[in-house]
Amino acid sequence: MTTQYITPEKLELLKKEYTKIKKEKMPDIATRIDEAREMGDLSENAEYHAARDEMSWAKSRLIEIDHILENAEIIDASQVDTDTVQIGNTILVEVNEKEKEYSIVGAQEADPLAGKISNESPLGEAFLGKKKGDSVDVEVPAGVMSYTILEIK
Repeated sequence: MTTQYITPEKLELLKKEYTKIKKEKMPDIATRIDEAREMGDLSENAEYHAARDEMSWAKSRLIEIDHILENAEIIDASQVDTDTVQIGNTILVEVNEKEKEYSIVGAQEADPLAGKISNESPLGEAFLGKKKGDSVDVEVPAGVMSYTILEIK
């Protein structure tokens, strides 16, 4: 089982999603399945099949959230070391004569467009353990990019 690194905010979002699926979505779907059953012939009942598919998805998502929560390690940004890059740090780097800021997060919270990169991504992995002033070469689809770490927060 792999550790799932998440922030306290993501933990709360997952707990809320779990509760919403379990207490609201699944009972609603069950009601729709029962109503569709009452219509008779299930072989050609599109509403019945759609509701069954949705129930299947909901059950799978609950299992997925359970797995994440069971293997979660909470990232406390206030206790993250700023000497070396680790999960929970935000770093300022220079690449192609431009400055960019990245937050190193767990895979569950990765959002490259928002500057949140996963610790499991090639870029995230390359930064882990590095110090301010270190240069990091990373192979990306466009070729090899050289990043210099300017600041670790």
